[in-house]
Amino acid sequence: VQLQAFGGGLVQAGGCLRLSCAASGRTFSSYAMGWFRQAPGKEREFVAAINWSGGSTYYADSVKGRFTISRDNAENTVYLQMNSLKPEDTAVYYCAASRSNIPPLDYWGKGTQVTVSS
Repeated sequence: VQLQAFGGGLVQAGGCLRLSCAASGRTFSSYAMGWFRQAPGKEREFVAAINWSGGSTYYADSVKGRFTISRDNAENTVYLQMNSLKPEDTAVYYCAASRSNIPPLDYWGKGTQVTVSS
C-alpha cells in the first residue's frame, strides 16, 4: 500500500488542522492505520491509531482529548483532526499502515509539516 499525507500547515496555538492520508490499493479496509510525528531533534513518536473497521482507536496521552483519528474506507483515507493545538505539537506528521499490528509500522508515507506558533 502506498500512502500520501497532506493537510499540514502553520497554525496559531489553540487552532486546529485536519490531516488526511490517502492510500492506494483495493485492500485499504484490511489495514490498521496510524499517525506518528517527529519533531526536530527528537525520535519519531506514536500519535494515534485506528483498526481496520474504525471501531477501535488508540491515542498517545499527549494528544488524548484533543486529536481524533477516523477513516473512510470507501475513500481509502484516514484522517487526524487536531484541535487545541500547542507549540509542542509542531512536527512532521507521518501516516502508517499495517495488516496486523497496532500501532502500525509496516508501511509509511511521506510526512506533512505541522507548525504551531505561540
